[in-house]
Amino acid sequence: MSDLKERLLPPRPDSVINVRADAVGSRPSSSGRQPPPLLGGVDVLGLKKKRGQGLKSWIRVDTFANTQVIEVDKFSMMRRCDLPARDLRLLDPLFVYPSTILGRERAIVVNLEQIRCIITADEVLLLNSLDDYVLGGYVVELQQRLMASTAVGGEVWRRDNTSPDYLPFEFRALEVALEAACTFLDAQASELEIEAYPLLDELISTISTSNLERVRRLKSRLVALTRRVEKVRDEIEQLMDDDGDMAEMYLTEKKKRMDEIEQSLPNDGLSFSFSAPVSPVSSPRRLEKSLSIARSRHDSAKSSETATENIEELEMLLEAYFVVIDSTLNKLTSLKEYIDDTEDFINIQLDNVRNQLIQFELLLTTATFVVAIFGVVAGSLG
Repeated sequence: MSDLKERLLPPRPDSVINVRADAVGSRPSSSGRQPPPLLGGVDVLGLKKKRGQGLKSWIRVDTFANTQVIEVDKFSMMRRCDLPARDLRLLDPLFVYPSTILGRERAIVVNLEQIRCIITADEVLLLNSLDDYVLGGYVVELQQRLMASTAVGGEVWRRDNTSPDYLPFEFRALEVALEAACTFLDAQASELEIEAYPLLDELISTISTSNLERVRRLKSRLVALTRRVEKVRDEIEQLMDDDGDMAEMYLTEKKKRMDEIEQSLPNDGLSFSFSAPVSPVSSPRRLEKSLSIARSRHDSAKSSETATENIEELEMLLEAYFVVIDSTLNKLTSLKEYIDDTEDFINIQLDNVRNQLIQFELLLTTATFVVAIFGVVAGSLG
């Protein structure tokens, strides 16, 4: 894992080296301030300025399992993946958004726990992180599966969509993301179970303030984890209920159709668009608009048989992980029911103790009343 981190860490940029340090030296300024500090030969202020420009580090994994670290700004990523700004905000680690899977024209936006990535037909762009869960649970696993598929059939197997075991690249990347998220949540649920049941049994035998406080914290963690699991489950269920969203996520087929449309367009128009000066009217936007119109006509003329098969293929993939996440949710629901039963049992015990105290108080009151009666009778008789 340490070798993978060192390989995925971006190289230190030369543009942020403080070249003025040699000229300025250690001579203080007129205000008595020292020059900007150097950290390992890197100007810290220059590095902060570079980060302020919006560059983010991404891990890129292509269809051949090649890994590369790139630095791309927000607008370049929007143009590269044809995504709006609001979709990229879902991947921003500074904000906390619920788990989301969005199918767009040329990409799938995935936000599942710590895995925040953009999946296209040719690559996966994952926000660079030193978290072992992200590197080991997603990047390494995706590389291993892509290498295994290449070893089985190579590029011929990749393009042979008639094979019963064939899965497009975007579905393989989505499957690894779903598996990593479901495994992570199930591991947290199991860890919570191991901690909860002995604590609840101890609370039943010994009701104390410390045990009650531990159970309260445990229940808060259970509620937070249940909400996260329910959100992932609802997101998968919502995708399975909407055939349009599932068809939108088949990026390889759409890219293949796009290539066919580009090849079917007349070459004269293409050569004119590249040779003529670019203007706001005759720009690649017009070509893209014409391509989108032609693509919509081509899609409408397509038979629905292939789309139905693709939807069924993705639906079976989602159903498998829906069962896994639903099992995790049932595990948490059972734990919550056990906590509720424990609370009911403790309330019954407390009610019993309270009834015993009331009964004892009633006996004392009765005894006091009898003694008072005897005192009044003895006083009256002299």
